Amino acid sequence: MMGISGFEPTSLVGLEAVREAHGPSLAALGGRRLTGFALVRFVEDGDWYAECPVVLNFEGVQVELSHWKFDELSIGWNTIDTTAAISGWEEDDELTPAWSSADERLEPFVGQELREVALLEWHPSQPHDIAGGTIAVEFVFDTGRFHVANALDENSIELGEPPVEFVRHPLGCGAA
Repeated sequence: MMGISGFEPTSLVGLEAVREAHGPSLAALGGRRLTGFALVRFVEDGDWYAECPVVLNFEGVQVELSHWKFDELSIGWNTIDTTAAISGWEEDDELTPAWSSADERLEPFVGQELREVALLEWHPSQPHDIAGGTIAVEFVFDTGRFHVANALDENSIELGEPPVEFVRHPLGCGAA
């Protein structure tokens, strides 16, 4: 999918589905150090292609996060090969996607020990907010935190405390 080697998303909707399928594995990341990450950027201008997965490596355990549509989240484990070229793009495409380990938001967390993981559930303050119920994944370190959220059919990476509309569901850390 998207020409990314190993990427076969399995989308889930809602807190309970994500927690049941991935909660224990996400919690088990606690105590591990973030040793690297990969995002898809365009070679020509360096812009992040936010429709592609966010790949985080915690001492050999790779978690792959990808938001789709308004409410779908796919979490994969150790399937994407970020050393492989991204294929399937037309020769007449103006931009060339490639994996990159450059991102000013994530770089400060590399080498830091993960203290906690939480699922964040969006509870809008306005009725009829189409983002209601979307799920983000939050990673907490001693030096700060970030979350990967749904930006309505693509990923966003946000630093610091999440907006008050997110209800936080801690998964703990180190639990199997």
